[in-house]
Amino acid sequence: MTTPVALRFERLAKKGAHNDLRLHIGGHRHTCDSYYLVLDSRHLGANLVRLLAQWIEQVDELKGTGGTAYLPYDFSDQCTAWLRVSSADGHTAAVQAGWSLVGAWGIEPSDYQATAPDITDFEPIANAQIECSLDDLATCIAINRDSFATLRH
Repeated sequence: MTTPVALRFERLAKKGAHNDLRLHIGGHRHTCDSYYLVLDSRHLGANLVRLLAQWIEQVDELKGTGGTAYLPYDFSDQCTAWLRVSSADGHTAAVQAGWSLVGAWGIEPSDYQATAPDITDFEPIANAQIECSLDDLATCIAINRDSFATLRH
């Protein structure tokens, strides 16, 4: 049985590319844009599914061995926002939201993993963190990913 994880990404508006997404992590809320996500294709739902599928891939890579993964959730011209998932033991995770000065213009959201290793300037956001198991985190992200599967625009 999994424990609920206080992490969720949601769509706020039916149309629009600005202030239409929100990340919830613990008690922190971060409103962001889908603009860069729809540059790959106009199908926001499919793009969110692909983004969260990549999150799951990275979380799964930490299982058993541990390490750190960076999962992007906000793409802006001058900076990007990421979740830093750190696991010392390959079973539990500390998930922290934060910023990098890596601009979104150099990242393909549909294949961001090529850029993730470039995140060396991560600045944590105060009070935007949770702790959970890697299994529960992957399950939470999968449920969230599946919620976007029927989203058309």
